[in-house]
Amino acid sequence: MELFVEENSVVRNIWGKSDTILFIFAGASAEFALDKAVDWLYFTGKLPSDPLGRLFSTVRYARKIVFSSMEEAHAAIDTLRQIHNAVEQNRGAAIPAWAYRDVLFMLIHYSIASYELLERKLNDQEKEEVYNVFFRVGKRMGLEALPLTYIEWLPVRQSHLLEDLQKSDYTADLFKQYKKHLGAVRYKVLMEGQKLVIPGRVKKLLHFSDFSWLAPVVPLYKLSRLVRLDRVLKNILLPSGYRDQINELDVQAG
Repeated sequence: MELFVEENSVVRNIWGKSDTILFIFAGASAEFALDKAVDWLYFTGKLPSDPLGRLFSTVRYARKIVFSSMEEAHAAIDTLRQIHNAVEQNRGAAIPAWAYRDVLFMLIHYSIASYELLERKLNDQEKEEVYNVFFRVGKRMGLEALPLTYIEWLPVRQSHLLEDLQKSDYTADLFKQYKKHLGAVRYKVLMEGQKLVIPGRVKKLLHFSDFSWLAPVVPLYKLSRLVRLDRVLKNILLPSGYRDQINELDVQAG
């Protein structure tokens, strides 16, 4: 059986641990709130009513693709495209191509940033592996103008950050919804976690400082994993409705 991502790929290591995925989710939730195309998810009504669930479902979908066979991954990507096509038909307009690329680029950036925060620095070949996986996802979805390599992608990513992000009423409302669904303490933890992985452009637009009080906590958290206290900490910090889903992410799919 041909796999979409090879068993020894670093991409499986990245997407095989719930804590790494949580930072991917945290970073994407910050950047997505600034995206000029965020109004598309307000159109369906799903994002403001359940922002955590909606964003986490995107992350979970990406993880499913990473651990699928080639055939299953293609079917999942095709289904994702069909879902978006239905939304476009209901609204009578097409989601901009750059908006699809923005989401894909977030998954690439936060996969690398989260793993490097919690594990180790990736070498150039490993970064290329990460990029190649999501490049193939994008090509299957019919996205055009995707750079062929990670190195070629870097300036394109930077231009997207400059051109496609803005602070708007949607941004303010989304963060308000995050706080409502998480509670004040967990919301504060989310924002401090976001600071550790989001790029400078996102920090600037959100008026975030460079300092995060979670930075000195990260090494302690890494130690907690050695004595299996990390699940206890996650159970304390995570909303009860998401604990089982998130803990399940630690189970390697094959």
